[in-house]
Amino acid sequence: MTHSPPAPLPRGGFAALDACVHCGFCLQACPTFLATGDEADGPRGRIELIRALERGELSSADPGLAFHLDRCLGCRGCEPVCPSGVGYGEGLEEARARLSAERGAPLFARLTLGVLTQPVISRPVYAAARMLRDSGVAGRLAGKSRFGFAMGMLAASAGEVGGGSPPRNLHHPPPSSTTSAVRLFRGCVMQGLFSHVHDATIRTLTVNGFDVQEVPGQVCCGALHAHAGLRDPARALARQNVAAFGATSDPIVVNSAGCGAQLQAYGHLLDSEPAAERFAARVRDVTELLAERGPAPGAPLDVRVAYDAPCHLLHAQGIAEPPLAVLRAVPGAEVSPTADSAQCCGSAGLYSTLEPELSRAVLAPKLERILADPPDILATANPGCVMQLGAGLRAAGVHIVVRHPVELLDQSYRAAGLYQ
Repeated sequence: MTHSPPAPLPRGGFAALDACVHCGFCLQACPTFLATGDEADGPRGRIELIRALERGELSSADPGLAFHLDRCLGCRGCEPVCPSGVGYGEGLEEARARLSAERGAPLFARLTLGVLTQPVISRPVYAAARMLRDSGVAGRLAGKSRFGFAMGMLAASAGEVGGGSPPRNLHHPPPSSTTSAVRLFRGCVMQGLFSHVHDATIRTLTVNGFDVQEVPGQVCCGALHAHAGLRDPARALARQNVAAFGATSDPIVVNSAGCGAQLQAYGHLLDSEPAAERFAARVRDVTELLAERGPAPGAPLDVRVAYDAPCHLLHAQGIAEPPLAVLRAVPGAEVSPTADSAQCCGSAGLYSTLEPELSRAVLAPKLERILADPPDILATANPGCVMQLGAGLRAAGVHIVVRHPVELLDQSYRAAGLYQ
């Protein structure tokens, strides 16, 4: 009796790695390779490990495989420099999903995900975190130790004291002659610790002729789950968001680079379901919408601003100029990118919690370059980046505030008297 060979597993994202020709252009764009000098901590080495996993030459239980794949930031800085168009991010996500399915996600990662993204748990946790932050205790405890760095991250999430009136309380009608409806994605970490950025987003968009609408029933974007290889929970969250935002053509405005990249990937995540594809096509970063409208100028602010691009805005979404355009719309502001704006800061979602030493090693050269010519304000457009950079600056004993670009535009509008 003959037996048919088992059917091969679907290749999924592994196929995105087929174009790799081992040229090595990716290595100098990889923060973890630059930090360790280990080929297995670079994209080329990790691709070989992933191929060995797919072929069955390495088991999912292999400690070296998990070690080097877990140490990848997922920043996708290797993709823009690749002459062959390798879809490294898709391959990495497929490998992590395979590992998670076969060995399970680490317990600490699952617990952290629950604390950050499950509303029953996260709401009281975020409330306690805000209380600790707003009391000033987190800032006083900030420092170089692992605990001190965590406190620095929390302290960095604070917005400007007295950051403005309720979002709709405008003193003047929007200067734009047209009004466009957009729907705001609030997310989990953004809503829990950065609601002031949502308020600034609503105010600045309203001034520029957008009608920002709230969407009940929305949930976490699922980015942290997808990065941890937990594909089924990520898909469940995606389907809830697709249903919540409905079938309209209104743009979905996002002010978190990580959320935006994940929302734009819903078509891929949900196997090209038409509703998911339509949803993904509607997703727009707030700086894109503002830059398309001008944006309207406000009052002058005499500040030097350095902009550091979040990886999931620059590499994953290909958005480079709109954040700079928003910052340059502030009269009097001297704006320039940081010296290594395209390099990852080491935040990467849960990475700074799960891989603290390597995360700090990735951050170190970026901080060194920033401090060589310190700005008044460091701007970036992702919550994890705000917290990572802010904690690093506090650990270095330097007081440079880190803000989202819309917060600077919001400050300019408030100084111009558009609202209090």
